[in-house]
Amino acid sequence: MMIHWCGTGLSSGPGLRRLIEAGHPVAVWNRYLDQAQDLVGDITTDIRLYSLEALAAALQPGDVAVSMLPADHHVGIARICLEKGANFVSSSYISPEMRALDPAFREKGLVSQNESGLDPGLDHLMAHDLVARYRASKVCHPDNELSFLSYCGGIPRIPNPFRYKFSWAPAGVLKALRSPSRSLRNFSELRVNRPWDAITDYTAPLPQPEAFEVYPNRDSYPFIEDYHFDPAWKLRDFVRGTIRLKGWAEAWDGIFRTVEGLEGRPDAEIDARLNEMAEDLLKENSYAPGEPDRVVLFVSLKAERDGRPVFHETWAMDAWGDARGSAMSRMVSVPVSMAVEAVMNREIPAGVHSAPRDPKLVLRWLDQTRQMAQYLERVDHLV
Repeated sequence: MMIHWCGTGLSSGPGLRRLIEAGHPVAVWNRYLDQAQDLVGDITTDIRLYSLEALAAALQPGDVAVSMLPADHHVGIARICLEKGANFVSSSYISPEMRALDPAFREKGLVSQNESGLDPGLDHLMAHDLVARYRASKVCHPDNELSFLSYCGGIPRIPNPFRYKFSWAPAGVLKALRSPSRSLRNFSELRVNRPWDAITDYTAPLPQPEAFEVYPNRDSYPFIEDYHFDPAWKLRDFVRGTIRLKGWAEAWDGIFRTVEGLEGRPDAEIDARLNEMAEDLLKENSYAPGEPDRVVLFVSLKAERDGRPVFHETWAMDAWGDARGSAMSRMVSVPVSMAVEAVMNREIPAGVHSAPRDPKLVLRWLDQTRQMAQYLERVDHLV
């Protein structure tokens, strides 16, 4: 059984190296051989020039193809896996096109394991754990009012005036500012066209409590079912969002106004302007060699009865870049490598899936993640 790891970008290194160093047979595929050589050439010679055709020719039944390429490559690789009898793993959100492949993966007894990185990925594991703990608690009751919050973000370890540094494609960060979101706030649906219309403060339960800025992103609603919230539960808040350093909104105000001013223009013109802005911003706000980044993730579930908290727990994670590499690369790629091993060990059922909710896998993955973070604990606010 061969692992075919496709893509050796900024978020691939630690997980890929972990699989190779554990002795798994791994073929490393990339569109630029020198980039792959720089990343893992010291521990493997099996480095191949990526094309979908070349990958298809190499895949054998039972193999695992990992796509760390841009998201628009995933479905094509997954379809090739179906043709060749191989399994698929990625860190990305499940697209409608990937979801549509579920019957085919189930019929062939194959796995498409997605959403197994940082966010989505570790956040799902934490949510599954909190919901399971609440269900099993003595205070679980249909009259309780529940609030769920999940915030994740990559931020500079050493704050800069811009309150942000780019650990992935700057153009992608700017384009995300144009994405609307849907979440639940105070029992009502909250639709927001742009992040800066819904920025709020958040105090994180770290050993030294720290103030951040947060905002909702994407569509939170599908995850209410994904996280197995009972339809009969009284759900006051349900928000999945992004976290930024305090002062981020003020530092980015000019960018917000520029993006706002592009409304109504042709998409090609908007993309060109955002790409131009991204190049300028990257020059002044990229990480220097060896400069530490930081990843923070907080997932919280709170239940109240008659205005009084009866259950309130938060998974809190704080990870910094160090000698092992950037925090972002560790927290994205190592969970992907754990997903690969789970697929190889037949711990994931056939079909298209997001991060597992099996308690054994959830706790194992979080325990292994704890070894990579400077801080990772489940905080009980009522103790």
